[in-house]
Amino acid sequence: MLRRGQTPAALLFLAPFLITTAVFFFYAFGRAIYYSFTDFNLFNDPRLIGVKPYADVLGDPSFRRALANSLVFAVITTTLQTVGALLMAVALNTRIRGMGFFRSAWYMPSITSSVVITLIFLWLFQRRGVANYLITQWQAFQPLILTFLGVLAAAQVAQVLWERSRRLPAGWLDPALAATSALLAVAVTAALAWTGVVAAREVPPFDYQYFADRWISVGGVRVLSVPMLVVIIQNTFTTIPTLMLFFLAGLQNIPGALYEAADIDGATPWQKLTRVTVPMLRPVTFYVITVGRIGTMQMFDQVAVIGSAAPGDTLITLAYYVYSNTFKAGAAPVNMASAGAIILALIILVMVAAQRRFFPSEAP
Repeated sequence: MLRRGQTPAALLFLAPFLITTAVFFFYAFGRAIYYSFTDFNLFNDPRLIGVKPYADVLGDPSFRRALANSLVFAVITTTLQTVGALLMAVALNTRIRGMGFFRSAWYMPSITSSVVITLIFLWLFQRRGVANYLITQWQAFQPLILTFLGVLAAAQVAQVLWERSRRLPAGWLDPALAATSALLAVAVTAALAWTGVVAAREVPPFDYQYFADRWISVGGVRVLSVPMLVVIIQNTFTTIPTLMLFFLAGLQNIPGALYEAADIDGATPWQKLTRVTVPMLRPVTFYVITVGRIGTMQMFDQVAVIGSAAPGDTLITLAYYVYSNTFKAGAAPVNMASAGAIILALIILVMVAAQRRFFPSEAP
């Protein structure tokens, strides 16, 4: 509890935060609400016109496409990054030598500039980028790769069956047997390649335009564009390490006695993950999903950096729709941009409220 003499000092230290919040949140939000009911276009005096800007926004095909893109992006990305962050946290929660290095290395994408990573992904997915090059190499060396995998699988199955016939415990993924199978597969593949039985083949360069007007459709309805799929991959790659830290902190608070009891009951690793880890991490999962959904619904920077490299409707999101309407050349429809921003805020609010209502955060 603050004493009377400490209150001015506390307010002084809080002043920068309070002023920033008041100006750039409350004032800006209030102005956006006001502009959403006017005819403001940056060059005129605002005049109240009722809900017409909202009707114009809802009737705008670009807004409907932006809404669909944002919802699809939010659902897919939030799912992928939540599952990926959980699995990565479980993997990094083990106590083995060098784990500190791997934790730091896997966190690097989260502290790298999203603009830089977007430019890297633009380079990776060009027509002559790394992605098409790797696919070309896969097609060229497919006979050798399939031979290696076939011999590997056959050798592993043969060794496991042999060990079990001798009444020895052997799993299908036994590391020692897998190492022997891999060495045998390398030797057989090399011998077949040296004798000319199996060889790489000549194939034309794989030519696919990832940032073209290409769509994944369901029942004739455009659901997900290929450029948006690239952005989903990038966003998942950069966000998983940050969310992994929350899961990792939650894993530290799960009592070890629960896992010991599961071991006594003969639970498998999958059963321990689904019956112990996931239920105990429900509060953390609720927070991760909430933060992830809000962030994905507000996704802007990747679309802005890619810009004209992809057709507009393939990547437009609600946040970019608001930005593009605010900074259009000439008399920009700021009233429509403000209405779009308010609709985006309401959508996020409804999504969070529904999550709190139907998916409680309390652990069992």
